[in-house]
Amino acid sequence: MIKFIPLSLLLLLLLLLLLLPSSAAPTPTLSISQQFKEAPQFYNSPECPSTDHTDDGSTVHVAMTLDATYIRGSMAAILSVLQHSSCPENIIFHFVTSASSNTFLLHDTIANSFPYLRFNVYPFEDSLVAGLISTSIRAALDCPLNYARSYLADILPTHVRKVVYLDSDLVLVDDIAKLAATPLRDSILAAPEYCNANFTFYFTPTFWSNPSLSSTFDDRKPCYFNTGVMVMDLDRWRDSGYTTKIEEWMELQKRMRIYELGSLPPFLLVFAGKIAPVDHRWNQHGLGGDNFRGLCRDLHPGPVSLLHWSGKSKPWVRLDAERPCPLDALWAPYDLLKPPFSFDS
Repeated sequence: MIKFIPLSLLLLLLLLLLLLPSSAAPTPTLSISQQFKEAPQFYNSPECPSTDHTDDGSTVHVAMTLDATYIRGSMAAILSVLQHSSCPENIIFHFVTSASSNTFLLHDTIANSFPYLRFNVYPFEDSLVAGLISTSIRAALDCPLNYARSYLADILPTHVRKVVYLDSDLVLVDDIAKLAATPLRDSILAAPEYCNANFTFYFTPTFWSNPSLSSTFDDRKPCYFNTGVMVMDLDRWRDSGYTTKIEEWMELQKRMRIYELGSLPPFLLVFAGKIAPVDHRWNQHGLGGDNFRGLCRDLHPGPVSLLHWSGKSKPWVRLDAERPCPLDALWAPYDLLKPPFSFDS
């Protein structure tokens, strides 16, 4: 005898099936729990040149990577750039995302908070560097997107001749046009140098004990510089094939283990001792602590134009955990994250 299931039970089972997560459904790369406020709009001062053209000297091009993990930091960085700019309408942002991420969602997140922003989003194929990356001292440093800065000359349109590259864990408290105007002279890039740092630390004994490798620095005085803040001449980069030079060192690293710190050492190998100097005020770095413990740090002596939470810990993580460092209070005013109680239904 066939027994029929009551209609009410069938409806209940159907409802439960709809509520259960589907194993076939793709997991979104940006959690819906992260919703951001719309930022205020900023306008040019009367002295600013026209914004009719995108490739003249009046435009400041800014490049950043963009992903779900650091989206909150990126939003704060964008707001700080605009808020302290004399000519915010003359700034064009170029965001590079992993091609495997939800690019449309990341684009819409930026557009919703900055509806007036001039920006473009470019996908970066992880496969370009996946086979070249060696494991480093911190897993976060091994993300393929960390290496996208080496490919900006190929990713960005050719009319973008010079760009300011910025990490996502920083805020500006000065006009970015001043940084963009750094004279490059004969150099490919400009960044603050730190010649008091122990440069030998960034490479292994294998590197220093091999004369054919260590001699790469023979004709220059190499100093450490942080690649999270750079002014880059993309025209010269393209003409001289610097992406290939960086890839060659990465290929050697896979065979010989000549460094430990992810995407930074290849830049040092190619450019250290050859870059145009930038005042230290433009990269007060290390505020996230070292790569192991992430302890609180103070500012370096001198004036401040840019605060950079490079290192293990990020200010939004410490603030959420209610264990902030004193300087995290300087990042908090740029945080656009909506508190949970203000989320739209």
